[in-house]
Amino acid sequence: MIRPDGIAGVAFGEAADGDPRSDPEARRRFADAVGVSDGWAWLRQVHGARVVRASAPGLLGSADAAFTTTSGLPLVVATADCYPVVLIAEGGVGIAHAGWRGAAAGVVDALRVAMEQADLPPKLAAIGPGIGPCCFEVGPEVAAAFPDEAAGTAWGTPSVDLVASISRSLDGIEVWRSGMCTMSDSGFHSFRRDRTTARQGSVAWLAG
Repeated sequence: MIRPDGIAGVAFGEAADGDPRSDPEARRRFADAVGVSDGWAWLRQVHGARVVRASAPGLLGSADAAFTTTSGLPLVVATADCYPVVLIAEGGVGIAHAGWRGAAAGVVDALRVAMEQADLPPKLAAIGPGIGPCCFEVGPEVAAAFPDEAAGTAWGTPSVDLVASISRSLDGIEVWRSGMCTMSDSGFHSFRRDRTTARQGSVAWLAG
């Protein structure tokens, strides 16, 4: 589990924490470790840009971002190469699931705008582990969606820097970045590396 220094209400899961979607005991251990309820608010992730507002635990429907003003309500996304992104505001918190499709669709922008429209302008952001440009080999379709974030893999093929793309959506906000790649680091589930169905959970909540 990764807890960004100096940032309350954020925890990024690792493979060793288990898959909270399918393992209630793993979810309880995670919740106990960070001091929140194991009644989480979930999304049916669809790689889009829909944002929902949460006020209670349970399934929030098909979306890739959520925010809340309910103190202590854990919001969760599940990832295995996509990026978990948390936005923190005075009196609210939001979380987004940002893979390449979601990033291209503007999911982090959409979350920021939704929070601003709810009078919750984000002041701080945290980007958890996801697949880095070192490993995110892409074809022409994906490369074309990110013309300003072209990069290269460790083996010399075209890739995209998704963190750079996500960071564009966070201009003017202080951003913490884990800097960890889920494919090259065996401590994380990686669909690209293993074709796994397992996911790590990342949780955000309004602390205090």
